[in-house]
Amino acid sequence: MSTAPATSLRISSIDILRALTMTLMIFVNDLWSLKDIPGWLEHTAAAEDGMGLADVVFPAFLFIVGMSVPLAINNRRSKGDDNGKIFLHILERGAALLVMGLFLVNGEYLNAAATGINRGVWNVLSCLSFIALWNAWPKTTNPWVKRILKTLAVGVLLLLAFICRSGEGENIQRFGVHWWGILGLIGWAYMVGAIVVMLAGNKTPVIAIAWALFLGICIASHAGLLKNEIVGAVIGPLGVGGHVALVLGGTIITNIFFHYHKLQQHAKMMGILLLIAAALLALGFVLRPYWGISKIRVTPSWILICSGITVATFVLVNWIADQQGKASWFDFIKPAGTNTLLCYLIPYFVYAIAMATGWSLPDLILTGAVGLIKSLAFALLIIGLGGLLGKLGVKLKL
Repeated sequence: MSTAPATSLRISSIDILRALTMTLMIFVNDLWSLKDIPGWLEHTAAAEDGMGLADVVFPAFLFIVGMSVPLAINNRRSKGDDNGKIFLHILERGAALLVMGLFLVNGEYLNAAATGINRGVWNVLSCLSFIALWNAWPKTTNPWVKRILKTLAVGVLLLLAFICRSGEGENIQRFGVHWWGILGLIGWAYMVGAIVVMLAGNKTPVIAIAWALFLGICIASHAGLLKNEIVGAVIGPLGVGGHVALVLGGTIITNIFFHYHKLQQHAKMMGILLLIAAALLALGFVLRPYWGISKIRVTPSWILICSGITVATFVLVNWIADQQGKASWFDFIKPAGTNTLLCYLIPYFVYAIAMATGWSLPDLILTGAVGLIKSLAFALLIIGLGGLLGKLGVKLKL
């Protein structure tokens, strides 16, 4: 099997799958504003055995991160980068996600009175700083303007970290790791997964062994075999290995896909990927009686079932977009696949404005089916805004 997909073979279905996933992420992240909606749409509690639609979005995004890794690494190799440069690039991207994750999480726990600003202001200042630091500035932008904005952004983030206070009463805490946040967890899983792919030379059998190893770590952790505190501290941010398994699973699917894509064996490719999806789902349900299905606890069944769902969805998207030539059907959500990080951050500005102005929608629009339409419209509006800002030169690229 080819060890690296050709850069020129990049197709639209991966970006479309990412766009669909980000659209769903914005949608489910807005469900908190609604009432009287079906429980299967929301997150399942940690103690429960099951998952809602919201529990499928995050693992799908991790899986898609993995699907993009071999393409990104091969692209850098084609430009002459060696493993040292690629390694530093992986660390830089991962560190950026960790920083964003930590600042947004500290905003969740913020004590507004003790800090001096409320959560809305915190999130706006944080997100503006992220944009200034990691925007893909147009080539025509004055270098000094970029340097000044980046310097100001670093200064704002340092000031926020200094004034940050969380907790209540006598339990006031400073800026810290409450948890890594969605972006931070993606950062950890991406870093470890991408380094594995780089060191493996993108050889699928080696990556498959690594996938089995990280899934095995997850299983061993749930079986109570990894109770050492140091081990727990190391694998905890990796979803006890499960998040990395999701990333590596995506890489394996990309390699298999491009192998058959280059041979023009589309039917065989679809059959093999669907068999893999079925096998992942079956294994997930086989393991379910042991630890259940849970996103919060990162159980092996959750990892396997969500991987199977993502693979099957990718096959469907690829068939529609690339094999049937209907990629234009998804143009209305395209910015969510190409300007993904900005689309993720925009809702923080919207919620902050609503908090500052006290503006809210009537209960009729926030209830039941009408509320769901409102949240879907909100997601599409955010994506449209992300596309508009992208055309104006605001496009985050790590």
